[in-house]
Amino acid sequence: MAGRSVDVAVLGLGAMGSATLFQLAARGADVLGIDRFSPPHQLGSSHGETRITRLAVAEGRELAPLVRRSHQIWKDIEARTGENLFGQVGFLAVSGGSVGQDSADYVERVAAIAEAEEIAHEVVDSAEARRRYPWLNAEDGERVYHEPEGGYLRPERCVGAQLRLAEAAGARLALETRIGAIVPHGDHVELRTDGETIRAGRVVVSAGAWAATLLGHEFAGLLRPTREILHWYGLAPGAPGAWADAPAFIWATGARQGFYGFPAFDGEVKVAHGEKSVFVDPDTFDRSSDEAESRTFYGRAIEGRLNGLRGDVSRRQTCLYTVSPDGGFVIDEWPQSERVLVVSPCSGHGFKHSAAIGEAVSQRVLDGASRIDLSPFRLGRFRASAGSHAG
Repeated sequence: MAGRSVDVAVLGLGAMGSATLFQLAARGADVLGIDRFSPPHQLGSSHGETRITRLAVAEGRELAPLVRRSHQIWKDIEARTGENLFGQVGFLAVSGGSVGQDSADYVERVAAIAEAEEIAHEVVDSAEARRRYPWLNAEDGERVYHEPEGGYLRPERCVGAQLRLAEAAGARLALETRIGAIVPHGDHVELRTDGETIRAGRVVVSAGAWAATLLGHEFAGLLRPTREILHWYGLAPGAPGAWADAPAFIWATGARQGFYGFPAFDGEVKVAHGEKSVFVDPDTFDRSSDEAESRTFYGRAIEGRLNGLRGDVSRRQTCLYTVSPDGGFVIDEWPQSERVLVVSPCSGHGFKHSAAIGEAVSQRVLDGASRIDLSPFRLGRFRASAGSHAG
């Protein structure tokens, strides 16, 4: 069945897609946002009440401009909408010298990026950290990095606010709509759904865990969804009152034992870890979780490190990460068509960058280039890596 026509279609309206849709609509583009669900929702990667943000990101110095610009955009959206999106409560990175080389280097790597990018920060020893943060049981020899400009984002609110602003600027939405095929032509792209064929001049694929299905078999090994669990632990009687004002934090404790967390809200503290090891099919994986998973995680990673949490009182959510082989983003043209731009995956650390990525993608679509350099996220790096290991 013939359907509508649009200049730009955005497939997937989570972190990257909602930001891209908003930025395109704000510039007057004729844009359609398509999602298989009704965002914001709890079926992908852009939920869980909070996401960490900070300027110095250990994954690479090239990410700092994206986070810095994203912070500006979040604050602008807050001013425009009155929404509380960004809790700028500060960020802590914790690591020590006795738990493996990777974790020992974590604070050093983050601090080096902060120095290079002129990001305000300080590094304190464990005794000073325990004095400042009585809920943080840092051991002797562990170091703590503090970044005052960091904090947390509220992902559901961020996605919702950007979608509302996009609609107000003229964007159209097609929710509960599944794309069955992306078919490129010389002067347009067909998007085939169960009920119609949509004709688009350009397409942005920001479908997260479902991107590989849309993009073809060659992406199956590049964009791999993983099952992750988010845990909320209740505060114990007599828990440090400082939990209410705690910075967001990441504690590097060795392979598969690191974790991250947030201030206390409503008597609970959210703590989780990005293990990125259980690969799943996003349509069929088990979204349930049980108390045993929270108890195991508490005993393995949290007990003795965080003061005042009850390991026997918790709730959980599952979510999806979609990871690339090197843990980086993919922002590049689809090899089958220059009219299709792939904007995925987040690899578990994308939300903090998403507002600026949406702006940069809109600039690339409408102007041919973005102000922030997106070249580190090209697909070619995977081919180059494979070639360097050949033979």
